[in-house]
Amino acid sequence: MSQKKNNRFMPLWMALCVAIGIIIGSFYTNHFAGNRLNIINSGSSRLNNLLHIIDDQYVDSVNINDLVEKALPQILAELDPHSVYISAKDVQTATDDLKGSFSGVGIEFVIRQDTIQVQNVIKNGPAEKVGILAGDKIVSIDGKPFVGKIVTDNEAKHRLKGPKNSKVRIGIRRYGSKTVKEIIVTRGDIPMRSISATYMLDSTTGYIRIKSFSEKTYAEMITALQHLNLDNAENLVIDLRDNTGGLLDVAVQMANEFLPKNKLIVYTEGRKSQRTDYRSNGKGSYQHIPLVVLINEGSASASEIFAGAMQDNDRATIVGRRSFGKGLVQQQIGFPDGSLIRLTIARYYTPSGRCIQKPFKPGENADYEQDLLARYQHGEFFSQDSIKHTGPAYHTSIGRTVYGGGGITPDIFVPEDTSDMTSYYKEAAMSGLILQYAFKYTDEHRKQLVQFKELKPLTNYLDGRNLVNDFVNYAQQNGLRKRNNLISKSRKLLEKYINSRIIYNILDEQAWIEYLNFKDPDIKAALKVFSTTGAFPKKK
Repeated sequence: MSQKKNNRFMPLWMALCVAIGIIIGSFYTNHFAGNRLNIINSGSSRLNNLLHIIDDQYVDSVNINDLVEKALPQILAELDPHSVYISAKDVQTATDDLKGSFSGVGIEFVIRQDTIQVQNVIKNGPAEKVGILAGDKIVSIDGKPFVGKIVTDNEAKHRLKGPKNSKVRIGIRRYGSKTVKEIIVTRGDIPMRSISATYMLDSTTGYIRIKSFSEKTYAEMITALQHLNLDNAENLVIDLRDNTGGLLDVAVQMANEFLPKNKLIVYTEGRKSQRTDYRSNGKGSYQHIPLVVLINEGSASASEIFAGAMQDNDRATIVGRRSFGKGLVQQQIGFPDGSLIRLTIARYYTPSGRCIQKPFKPGENADYEQDLLARYQHGEFFSQDSIKHTGPAYHTSIGRTVYGGGGITPDIFVPEDTSDMTSYYKEAAMSGLILQYAFKYTDEHRKQLVQFKELKPLTNYLDGRNLVNDFVNYAQQNGLRKRNNLISKSRKLLEKYINSRIIYNILDEQAWIEYLNFKDPDIKAALKVFSTTGAFPKKK
């Protein structure tokens, strides 16, 4: 009898237990989880709901995917200036620089008058193998005309790049010919060198220009150092001017070559990222070579990691102007559709403990983007006394004072030289007229110019051509009024810019850099360091 009674009340007991469980669960959820559920409901769910409502009820049809593509960058921009969204179609281009190679036809080009013009052909690349020459104009790709407003840098790269061993049909028009010649190019792996120049500045001083930090930069640097060893280099200049950075791990590898064992190179730390220290292992082969590192306002991220490690460990003398000030670490996170975000997850700190990141206000990127202009207007490019340090003072390993809160301040400041700068020169440079003239001159005189295989003979030849006067006439025909007094004052600057671009067109990037470095004030300051203090900092 009792058993039957228990069976009769069992459903009631079960229902009561479930009800009590729900009440207790709700209590503990609200009590211990705070507003988490409310946040989820009022945040991400609201975004999803909004998209559903728009898709279901908006007056016109809407492409939701396009709407999301436009919204994601705006959301990330509210966090910091360096968290970014990269659409699936742009991922390949965005990651090529970090990989240090891509698959394509192997040319460097400029867009002039809505037409691609081949500026240089990469040695032993696919384009060279089929006879494409510098100066050729590309007027069609895969049988379709490619001239006019459709020709943009991104569109040109999109059409010329492609999977390895795939073919592309390129229509070219050569200088002096009106006919179009179609050439089939088989795409191949094209290396993107991050070291653009390696040579001896004088009989004892080697020079390496590093323009980015990609997967192959460390190996390139070791090769460059070995070449300088063969030239008996006793001192070294590493030029990081206008190097916007790249991979943190590569900067650490490079710094390791110059530091003794167990020296802190950099550390990273964030809200959800525990502190991670990067230290030298003592196996570097260049721990004792006198070293100068050149930086300027265009040096950022990995460049600042390297320069900061050398400065804080008193391993090198830093020469130039204050660096950009990017001290945020991004993690790459991919989405199923192939797009990705680079999300800031930590800050990096130099060995002395300073964060190099310059101040910013979340969601207010306009001032951040105008920071370099503000520095220029404030006079920082011309006077060390104009540098504003927003962070506290820190100290290097021997007790020298350094500052955080906005870039690496050099040990030796070199002001920007504007003595010959005029409004005429600025307009000639900013308008692109100098670049256009240099390419035009190169095209018209290519037969004579290609006979020069070395920098010095080509420079001597150009110096005797009186190209400034020829450029002034060309510029006047293209809308830039002749102003004799200003032209006279800027003559040396104009000549240097014009010659440098022709040298680049005929020789290569290294020759171009060597020419620009001749009489460069930063290079002069670096050489002076070696002849006086020897590059190893001392406490004053």
